[in-house]
Amino acid sequence: MTRDPRELGAIFVGGAVGSLARAYVGVHLATTPHHWPWGTFLVNIVSAFALGYFSTRLLERLPVSNYQRPFLGTGICGGLSTFSTVQIEVVRLFQGGDWVIAAGYAVSSIVAGYAVLHLATALVRRSVVRW
Repeated sequence: MTRDPRELGAIFVGGAVGSLARAYVGVHLATTPHHWPWGTFLVNIVSAFALGYFSTRLLERLPVSNYQRPFLGTGICGGLSTFSTVQIEVVRLFQGGDWVIAAGYAVSSIVAGYAVLHLATALVRRSVVRW
């Protein structure tokens, strides 16, 4: 299977943009032990909203493009989101005895992620299509 190098480039550039944004937020909203990990929570919620918005808009509202979905969805949203970090933070909170924060963080990350994904999709579908 041959991949289009421009598609891979779109993923690479989008991933770099998303990863740099995540790193910026991580530095400016650094988490201390025994506290809610706001940086990770924020980037994951923003990423879920963006993924819902971009996916619905690109699939249902715009002409097909070979590079927009890899750039925005796989690249930017993939680089920005960090669900593996959520797992590490939840384990650390549990290990530190912060059971309530850990459980609340895990549940609210999932619930809020799905909520903003649904909201973004609904917003795109409510918009008037203009060509």
